[in-house]
Amino acid sequence: MDLAELCSSSRVIIVAGKGGVGKTTVAAALATAAARAGRSALLVELEGKSGLAATFGRPTLEDREFEPTPGVKVLPIAPDEALVEYLEDHGLGRISKRLTSTGAIDVVSTAVPGMKDILVLGKVKALQRAGAADVIVVDGPAAGHAVTFLLSPKGLVDAVRVGPVLTQAMEVTEMLADPERARVMLVTLAEETPVNETVETAQLFTRSAGLSLAPLVVNGLYPDRALETDHGRIASAAAAAGVSIPETEVDHLALAAEFHTRRRALQAAQLERLDAALDVPRVHLPFLFTAELGPAQLEVLADALTRGLGAVATTS
Repeated sequence: MDLAELCSSSRVIIVAGKGGVGKTTVAAALATAAARAGRSALLVELEGKSGLAATFGRPTLEDREFEPTPGVKVLPIAPDEALVEYLEDHGLGRISKRLTSTGAIDVVSTAVPGMKDILVLGKVKALQRAGAADVIVVDGPAAGHAVTFLLSPKGLVDAVRVGPVLTQAMEVTEMLADPERARVMLVTLAEETPVNETVETAQLFTRSAGLSLAPLVVNGLYPDRALETDHGRIASAAAAAGVSIPETEVDHLALAAEFHTRRRALQAAQLERLDAALDVPRVHLPFLFTAELGPAQLEVLADALTRGLGAVATTS
């Protein structure tokens, strides 16, 4: 599956992963890559993350749809606002205003387990049906919440017998079960705990919920290259290049090379675990040696995603 196929007309890509694996950055990079490929991209933001703003070089996120870069629009969706819109669409505008003015909106949206998730996914479904963009990228919750987030529609279908909530749950369930309309892109690091959680989540989504997975993204991989760790050889190589390096710096270079080598070996072992546990195509993204991620780094990751998805399409 290459980038063009993944970003086919009005397909929803829900990006999910354990907290700290770079899920939000990957969602932004995917939207950016889609725009550069000539597709319109709508990036749906659910949790008000400041990290997404910084990634696009902005101090804060706006509370309405905006376009941080050509071809990419960002749309924040809050559950409370989705509830108000839902009530208004069903002729209950007066009730929605009363709930908003009295501050009882949160009580109502949490009264039914999974209600908030249904409302948000219902909004995404409406955007998909309306063809709001060629691809809708949802910056989903962290993996733990993502499970309930994506399984709640099916749960409500089983629990609710009649009414608009049942209709909404059924329509969302139909969207999530159709790989031509929606897929889940899991993001992980090549570390033991994220890999464990990713394997468990992937199996739960595919076996229990019938969801379709996009290629798995492994983020933050160190480059696969051999580095010299012997002090004498480092000093000799520097001398051969006409560079004079103090002994303390030779020590630092050796320590850095040793760390890189150990880190890469640990990551390679976790990649082997993923191979053994999941039959899902993978895309690898590089570790970016920088304290902050901004627009320049986003372009690097968008390039890597484009190449990775192209390679997946070539080998599949």
